[in-house]
Amino acid sequence: MKDPIIQLTGLSKSYGPTKAVDALDLTIYRGEIFGLLGPNGAGKTTSILMMLGLTEPSSGTAYVCGHDATRNPIAVKRKVGYLPDNVGFYPEMTALENLTFIAELNGLARPQARSHAQDMLHTVGLEQDMRKKTGAFSRGMKQRLGLAEVLIKTPEVAILDEPTLGIDPKGVDEFLELIKRLSKEQNLTVLLSSHHLHQVQRVCDRVGIFVGGKLLTQGSIDSLAQGLQQKEGVTTQISLENSQGRSSQFEAALQALPGLRQLSVHEEHIELKTEQDATAEAVRLLVQQGANIIAVQRNDYALDYIYNTYFEHRNTINDHEKSTGIITK
Repeated sequence: MKDPIIQLTGLSKSYGPTKAVDALDLTIYRGEIFGLLGPNGAGKTTSILMMLGLTEPSSGTAYVCGHDATRNPIAVKRKVGYLPDNVGFYPEMTALENLTFIAELNGLARPQARSHAQDMLHTVGLEQDMRKKTGAFSRGMKQRLGLAEVLIKTPEVAILDEPTLGIDPKGVDEFLELIKRLSKEQNLTVLLSSHHLHQVQRVCDRVGIFVGGKLLTQGSIDSLAQGLQQKEGVTTQISLENSQGRSSQFEAALQALPGLRQLSVHEEHIELKTEQDATAEAVRLLVQQGANIIAVQRNDYALDYIYNTYFEHRNTINDHEKSTGIITK
């Protein structure tokens, strides 16, 4: 059985009439990388602050590493490393000096703190820059140093809030691969908050789509894709050389497709929707009828499609509430 390490139940936070987080239920398991995905202002950071005991929920509970984050925040902080979206260091101190100081704050004597800091700088790929002042560090180097700060206490959970913000593409690739490797090697649970879909898709075992303070859905990308496929079907678009008046012939052949929901046939373009993926079968039937196919495109339910589907659905609900005055929960 999977071991929950973060358990949020009915977690809500209101600022006056504004509900920043609305009845959040979420379970994250030991050793997984979970992506909390949503636009800026969705409530991701507020949720993280409640998990760390840095802000008190209006209602609900947040248990992290077996501790109630509201009642026992110190115990949570001992087991959780947090990398905010804007990490700061003493600019006149070197990376090694900054990290050694942090290790001492976490209870290590100076010789052990310095040795541990050197190990962490090697782990995050900053061994060649450990004696440089952090004031001269790039954004990507500071994020690596921030990750070393997270790891210095040997946490059970690492919470990373928009960790790739402002980093160049090469630095992003390296940082994401580092996170993935560390999670696997150290059985480290990672909660990654981001609005960058392709980055979340690359490293996360499961994702939760967070919009307007609500968690709209959660699961692996494969399971979310399968759920949408069952609901919406699979759409395939096929481009043809001019069918020379054989559109009705092609349409009759495609009517034999299993689970066919919709079919639109034109001289140079065919679009069909089926309950399951029938792209290969559709191409085979058309070739048998002498069709000259020049392109085939199928919706693959990648994370950007999944996200946009839920995001647009939420916006439709909000527009309906505003127009009718009805507030739904």
